[in-house]
Amino acid sequence: MRRPYRVVVLGAGLAAAALLAAGCGTGGIASAGQRADTQTGQQLFTANCGACHTLSAAGTTGTIGPNLDNAFAASVAQGYPQSSIENVVLDQIRLGSGSIATYTTNKKFTPQTTMPANIVKGQDAIDVAAYVASVAGQGGFTSSASFASFGTDGAKIFKGAGCSGCHTLAAAGAKGTVGPNLDQLAPNLTVAIVAHQVTNGGTIMPAFKGKLSPAQIQAVAQYVASSAGK
Repeated sequence: MRRPYRVVVLGAGLAAAALLAAGCGTGGIASAGQRADTQTGQQLFTANCGACHTLSAAGTTGTIGPNLDNAFAASVAQGYPQSSIENVVLDQIRLGSGSIATYTTNKKFTPQTTMPANIVKGQDAIDVAAYVASVAGQGGFTSSASFASFGTDGAKIFKGAGCSGCHTLAAAGAKGTVGPNLDQLAPNLTVAIVAHQVTNGGTIMPAFKGKLSPAQIQAVAQYVASSAGK
């Protein structure tokens, strides 16, 4: 049986608001004596989440997952407590997303990539949730970067399309652990192999066919194949 879509409403923030109004939270914010460190949370968010999410305060423009400013802007405007937003974010980190559909400004539901559960854990998860809750939506709605803006610069595509948040690649300064370590796969990574994976995706990895142009896919494949293991 397929899991139902978890709907994150980016246009008006209605799903986030509904969760907040219902007091949704399966695990609570923290155990007794635990305090959140938002400075650490920002660093962890940028390293583990920023490649997939737009969050203006963190300077991230990921387009793989929901735009977090837009997800919570309406809730912030309506005065929901920061602690409630933190609880929703923490639950999302712990549970993952299942299948996601985002309701965009053109009033269409668009499937997005599954977010794995526990991408950060324990105190790290608490710190990230506290950081996101402290900044998301504070400046209202924001726009995500377009993949077209990366041109055919393989390094920019690798970072901007979210690859660096999931894979380790020393040449790109990437230390992601969600997907395979690309340096360890060298020298078996050919341009054709990488291009096929980028085009079609994998178990967790999204397919970029239709998101990146054929020329962009070839550019990032060439970059990865020539940089892995260096």
